Amino acid sequence: MDSIIEFFQKLQHLEDLIRWGGYTALALIVFAETGLLIGFFLPGDSLLVTAGLLASRGYLNVWILFGLLSVMAIAGDAVGYWFGRVTGPKIFTKEKSILFARDHLIHAQHVYEKYGNRIIILARFMPIVRTFAPIVAGVGQMPYARFLSYNIIGGVAWIASMLGAGYLLGNVVPDVDKYLHWIIIAIIVASLLPAIVEFIRYRLQRKRELVEQVIINTEREK
Repeated sequence: MDSIIEFFQKLQHLEDLIRWGGYTALALIVFAETGLLIGFFLPGDSLLVTAGLLASRGYLNVWILFGLLSVMAIAGDAVGYWFGRVTGPKIFTKEKSILFARDHLIHAQHVYEKYGNRIIILARFMPIVRTFAPIVAGVGQMPYARFLSYNIIGGVAWIASMLGAGYLLGNVVPDVDKYLHWIIIAIIVASLLPAIVEFIRYRLQRKRELVEQVIINTEREK
């Protein structure tokens, strides 16, 4: 129990978390964010960039990180897919709770309907959506062979780009530690922006549809 409490405390300080948990903590977080419904709050992008920075200083091996975390990202999405496939559409009727963010699942379904199968790749770079996209793909009965190919491409690209960005910054920017806090904030904002824009567009579209439906109903009653 003490280790669990310490883990959540260290989530606020990513460098300390990585030093404390090493490869194990990184692997578990990447898997949980993509494979478990409750993992949507975990700091995937910023954690990976921070890991890349630490690897640039020799604290971690960047190639071990790349291989291990790619496998965990792919495995996490696979678990999400099969969870969605087994539970089926009934998951959309499940009531919202602390452990289940129904709104996020519905939003992921909307994004999936808009972008199709390629969302499995695109969602990797969209926090929150990446947790629920494989579940929606499973519910939609996407053929597993097709899902797996998108899953591998997306997982490897996500890990490589985030780790690579951190590793490059660590080798190019002098005293990058001084700016780590601001770098993490910038990553969080940049990664959340597409999801926020998409969510706003979705809400506006829903409002337009409701207004149109009200107008149609009013015309019918005349």
